[in-house]
Amino acid sequence: MEYSRISLPYGIAKTVLVKPPESESVYSPDVLILNLPNLVNEPLWKKESTVSQAESIPLVVEVVSQCVARVPRVEATDEPVRVSSNWRDDYLKKAADYEAVAIPEYWIVDHAALGGRRFIGNPKQPTVSLYTLIEGEYQVSQFQGSDACGNPFGERIISPTFPELNLTAEQVFQAGGYPV
Repeated sequence: MEYSRISLPYGIAKTVLVKPPESESVYSPDVLILNLPNLVNEPLWKKESTVSQAESIPLVVEVVSQCVARVPRVEATDEPVRVSSNWRDDYLKKAADYEAVAIPEYWIVDHAALGGRRFIGNPKQPTVSLYTLIEGEYQVSQFQGSDACGNPFGERIISPTFPELNLTAEQVFQAGGYPV
């Protein structure tokens, strides 16, 4: 883990929830980096594995996915039927709520290019969107398959939380087992 390599007091919990202030919503992110020393200040941590303070959450990663349901058919099959995607939750609702919590860094990994064109461009292509909190608002940087020079591995993702991280969007997609 990058946080261990650079000696940060961070960790990843198997199950952790994020509770935005003054919201009924509670989220279970795909990946959440925890600032372990700050957990003593989290009122819901011990009882509910829930965090709500930006100081406890340096980074959240959400992976845009398709919701899958099995529906009865005339022909018997075990093939799943894809019925919807959660991209609106990740790009709109969670981005707004994570911004309200003041989480410094939020990544959206959209390996299947499911997000709307206003979020990932036209034509749609797999994208890592990195939201950085600047003066209380998220500013977004996007990383896709190749860079402006045609490097097929793309440009290096610039992470404020992990400035020495040497990773591209292609490598993120490959690590997740997604075709590139």
